[in-house]
Amino acid sequence: MKQSLKYIFFSLGLISLGVASYFGYTLWRVLSTGTAYQAKQFCSGVFVSGRTRESIFNQDVLAEIKGLSALEQSIVKSIQVKIERPQQSVTASIFGLAKHQAIFRYGLGCTLVIASSQAELRSPLKPMDLVPQKLDEQWLLGQTDRESPEINQKLIKEALNRVFHPQQHTRAVVIVYKGQIIAERYAPGFSAQMPLPGWSMTKSVINALVGILVKSGKLSLTDKNLMPEWNNRGDRRREITLDSMLRMSSGLKFNETESNPLGDLIQMLYGRSNTAVYAANQPLEAAPDTKWQYSSGTTNIISRVIRNALSNDADYLAFPRRALFDRLGMKSAVLEQDASGTFVGSSFMYATARDWARFGLLYLQDGVWEGQRILPEGWVKYSRTPTELSPKKNYGAHFWLMDVATLSGKNQILTAQGFQDQYIAIIPSHQLVIVHLGKNENATHQQFIPQILAAFAK
Repeated sequence: MKQSLKYIFFSLGLISLGVASYFGYTLWRVLSTGTAYQAKQFCSGVFVSGRTRESIFNQDVLAEIKGLSALEQSIVKSIQVKIERPQQSVTASIFGLAKHQAIFRYGLGCTLVIASSQAELRSPLKPMDLVPQKLDEQWLLGQTDRESPEINQKLIKEALNRVFHPQQHTRAVVIVYKGQIIAERYAPGFSAQMPLPGWSMTKSVINALVGILVKSGKLSLTDKNLMPEWNNRGDRRREITLDSMLRMSSGLKFNETESNPLGDLIQMLYGRSNTAVYAANQPLEAAPDTKWQYSSGTTNIISRVIRNALSNDADYLAFPRRALFDRLGMKSAVLEQDASGTFVGSSFMYATARDWARFGLLYLQDGVWEGQRILPEGWVKYSRTPTELSPKKNYGAHFWLMDVATLSGKNQILTAQGFQDQYIAIIPSHQLVIVHLGKNENATHQQFIPQILAAFAK
């Protein structure tokens, strides 16, 4: 009997130790993710957007923890953030543990230092080729007559007042009509000169970069066997095409849950040095082109495909600016990288609201800018063609699709959309581009876009 009790107590001890180890490890991963997130957000907020530490903490950190438990809020508030301006870096830790660092590099924004050193990340850069042009104080798109009889400014003002209500947390709105800014507003502490995150609007920029490479013949929508991780004979992932990935129908397993710190999305962005490899190593959960699933991992694989299509890394680093941003005059645009050197195309791009509007204008103008064709003929049509597998057929190729009914009829709208209510609405029927940047958990576009459309006579 004594032996039996001894065995039972020993077993219970082992189980208790195992449970404690599991929860301890899980807690450590959560804390580590939290410090990585804050290091990256403070770094980009301070060095890319030019915001103050207080603004980021009060308007971002405190806003994001409102829904958490008291204990969770206490943990988040316990994270210490050290901003080192001479080194252009940010370090975050909790009581000196779970430390993470993000560094800023001109033209490339901020990168989390994971499985690499600052020296490794900084050494290969040629900053002169990467620094965005200096912003000026003038209208970057020009202005049209705000008193035009076809524009009901009263309705626009009412819509802006609603979307800038403090509970909406809107930060910037730019409305462009026939290529000219006809309305623009910023929340206190934000301005026309401040680059702001697009989050998943970045995915639509990746669509443009792929289009440019398709136009030059360096990529094809039918390309297969796109990642070295899929090279083994018999690996069904070899059959995934570039088109499948742009349409989110690769069949790769990926947990996109934004609120799960241990899920694929958060671990990829804040816990891995190589976002593309992390996503490419996911197994198939369905045959390619048989299931639709929105996946940030898919976009980061495409970012790596773009890298592989170019001759060298120097060309890759300069590619977004040379091929797209400079041609559109997007002086503020910054596409950030992971520690492996691949652009985080799923999530990490910053630009002013006006520059996001320029990107929208490119698609409004069928891929042509100032008489020069930047995207292939038919690329915009391809991008807005519904993916049959998507729910409600509301997704094209790295763009969302939206229908809005007005007095003049049904309007198809192409939208780039991002976390926390970022969106660019491209509306050919009204020659409109609407940019909204915010920090809201509840989307405003279903109300705001129809309200703006109502202000334009047909």
